Amino acid sequence: MACLKLGSRADVFRKQGQDWYCTTGLPSDITVVVGEPSFHLHKFPLLSKSGLLERLIREKIEKGEDSCDIDLSDIPGGAKAFELAARFCYGVKFELTSSNVVHLRCAAEYLEMTEDIAEGNLIAQTENFLTQTVLKSWNDSIKALHTCDGVIGLAEKLQVVKRCIDSVATKSCTDPDVCGWPVVQYGGPTQSPGGSFLWNGISTGARPRNCSSDWWYDDVSCLSLPLYKKVISAMEYRGINQDIIVGSLNHYAKRRLPGLNRRKSISDVSSCLSATTLTAMPSEEEQKYLLEEIDRLLPFQRGVTSCKLLLGLLRTAIILKASSSCVSNLERRIGFQLDKATLEDLLITNMSESDETLYDVDCIHRILGHFLAMDQETGGASPGLGDDGQLLASPSLMPVTMVAKLIDGYLAEVAPDANLKLPKFKSLAAAIPDYARPIDDGLYRAVDIYLKAHPHLPESEKEELCHVMDCQKLSLEACTHAAQNERLPLRVIVQVLFFEQLQLRSSIAECLMISENLEGGSRQLGLPISGEQHRGVGWPLGARENQALREGMDGMKQRVAKLEKECSTMREEIARLGRSKSIGKSRLFFLGLGGTKPQICSTKDAAPATTTAASDDEKLAVVKADATPRLKLRRPKKNLPIEA
Repeated sequence: MACLKLGSRADVFRKQGQDWYCTTGLPSDITVVVGEPSFHLHKFPLLSKSGLLERLIREKIEKGEDSCDIDLSDIPGGAKAFELAARFCYGVKFELTSSNVVHLRCAAEYLEMTEDIAEGNLIAQTENFLTQTVLKSWNDSIKALHTCDGVIGLAEKLQVVKRCIDSVATKSCTDPDVCGWPVVQYGGPTQSPGGSFLWNGISTGARPRNCSSDWWYDDVSCLSLPLYKKVISAMEYRGINQDIIVGSLNHYAKRRLPGLNRRKSISDVSSCLSATTLTAMPSEEEQKYLLEEIDRLLPFQRGVTSCKLLLGLLRTAIILKASSSCVSNLERRIGFQLDKATLEDLLITNMSESDETLYDVDCIHRILGHFLAMDQETGGASPGLGDDGQLLASPSLMPVTMVAKLIDGYLAEVAPDANLKLPKFKSLAAAIPDYARPIDDGLYRAVDIYLKAHPHLPESEKEELCHVMDCQKLSLEACTHAAQNERLPLRVIVQVLFFEQLQLRSSIAECLMISENLEGGSRQLGLPISGEQHRGVGWPLGARENQALREGMDGMKQRVAKLEKECSTMREEIARLGRSKSIGKSRLFFLGLGGTKPQICSTKDAAPATTTAASDDEKLAVVKADATPRLKLRRPKKNLPIEA
């Protein structure tokens, strides 16, 4: 830290309790009161440097007052600034630093310590030190700007705040790679081959510091919000990158808003807490005001501000009960880039007293609405159809597909909540357009979790919930699971089985086509089908592939047969439940009449296999006559007649 030593006399100031005394051997003839402390001094050193004290002392003498007591409680900088000014008047040694130069400059202005009163007065000394030393250093500019809070009114009038902000903004916008500042910590720019600096040809061991664009975040975060806003505005005026501005706002918010650090590591939280302990912890009202101001400072362009930061600010705004305009503005910002969000950040705790759900589902629904509205405006609506009726792939589908997957995951997370009502769950699931979900496995998982957590739903509501998913979009694994899922309605299971059969048949057809193409390609290339002497090097690999395809097709055929059997059995059960008792009795009677057929089959079995030449009328006549049948049959070996 830069400093300037002023004065040449030894220290003659002594403090007793809260009062200050000047031990020069002469009795004090003036008392200056600055708040609670009192300074017992002498008139001549003060009036020789201060125009204000000269005028006040003259007024006391003209009034004929015996005691000379002057109240300067409103002096900028308080008792500490007046103490330094008094030391300057007496010529006592003291150090002028970047930490006290602003207060002393304002106190000198208040005391009218100008060049008209004395040459080389305190105003000139503080101005020269401020201009020539403080404003040329980054650290000193930050420290001087930090001390402006206590004297902000007079400091702005004297252009001290503006000059400090301009210095900070200019230096923060400077590219360290171009000008070499503040990359080098020691010595000049000359470096040895090993990377250390050289001083008169001798290595000092000091190495350059690699500075990134966020090197100034910590220093600026110590400023109060009004000064910080002025610094950010000055940086934006100078054209600094918006990403760097957002990074600084993120860093500043995390230091001042404890709610943003709930998912940080222990080391990061401890560093944030140690930084906030340097200043008093802001109250809830101050945090609310700070959050709303940061929301105004954040740029509105899509992708500039990270979705994680915006969701953290939204979560904190809900906890602090910020204004509705601030909350809706953050929701709109998040909606514009919802495809960049993560599932963990979407789990916002519900703080509403009227809703008993664990997570704020309504908030996510509003954010999704902003995203879909933006997607419609930017032309990323439903895709086109090809000549074969298939959906045409489009790059604009990528964000909405990612959002659909994200919302399906969110639904699976909130589904176990027992207080989550069916209309709210179904509304959020149905908000995603059909073309955004190429596959409905994620949605099926969420529906299954919801049915498991709400086992007492009536059958009608279960079917209503299952309507949000398309059984044709389920994968083969999901179909297999759904076909055995007892929580699903029976009608849905039948649909799943039907579409699973279609998928299996199409898969078998594709495998057959691939197998035929492989065999056809082998014939065209002239590869031998058999014979060890003609088999090439690649034949075992092709044979194994063909064998694997055949085994896969056999397994699929067995699976299709099994599914067809299960589907037919289920259809028969459904049909049986839908028929009346009368129809059932008539059906049973009909089955009873048909029981005589086995008797005919028994007589047929008693005869030789060659009795097929006998007509049905002859067989019926034999049964009615109740006699031992004697038919004339021919054996295949010999044409011998058999008499009946």
